[in-house]
Amino acid sequence: MGRRLAAAVHVQHPKSREWIVLEPGDEPDEDVAAEITNPDAWEDDEPSSEPEESSPDESEPDKSQPFGFAAPPETETEPAQPAPRRRRKTADADA
Repeated sequence: MGRRLAAAVHVQHPKSREWIVLEPGDEPDEDVAAEITNPDAWEDDEPSSEPEESSPDESEPDKSQPFGFAAPPETETEPAQPAPRRRRKTADADA
C-alpha cells in the first residue's frame, strides 16, 4: 500500500511529462510519488493511537499565522521624523 497525500499537489508525470493534480487522500504510484519532494504533502505514516488530551493552553486561540499572512510585530514606535528639506536645483530656482 502506498503513502497517502495530506495536501493537493501539482506534479509532472515522470514519463509523459504531463502536469497532473493529485488530491488529498490520493495514493500515487511509486514513480509519481518519487516526484513529490515536499514532506508536508504526505500524511503521517503512523497515526497516533493515544487519545489527544486537552491542555489548558488549548482554551486560547491559535496565534500562529500561515506563511505570508503574518501581521507586523506589535511594537511601539516613535512617530516618523519628516524627511529633511533638500536644496532645489538651480534650474528649479529660476522658474
